[in-house]
Amino acid sequence: MERHRIFTTSFASIYPHYVAKAERKGQNPADVDLVIRWLTGYSQVELEKIIADEVTLEQFFDDAPAFNPNASLITGVICGIRVEEIDDPLMQKIRYMDKLVDEVGRGKKMTSILRS
Repeated sequence: MERHRIFTTSFASIYPHYVAKAERKGQNPADVDLVIRWLTGYSQVELEKIIADEVTLEQFFDDAPAFNPNASLITGVICGIRVEEIDDPLMQKIRYMDKLVDEVGRGKKMTSILRS
């Protein structure tokens, strides 16, 4: 089976789109970093290094220090697909991240976004 091209896309190339989405909707771009760190376990310094090194999304998730066990609580539709029903584990992680950024953009309360 052919792997999706998003897997080899650099995190650095999609990150500005996440930040722009939050800003465009009047939200704090620092919240984007917060939800990404919550999901992956990266520190802010590590996240900045990943962006500078142009790490692929596959490597980004493979090297995540502590993928949040509560990520499975992230549900809903992103790109017309329910995130909880995605079979490919890497694609599901990417869509979890997309969903969290969407929730930041919509102004959802951070306690709800972080499933706490």
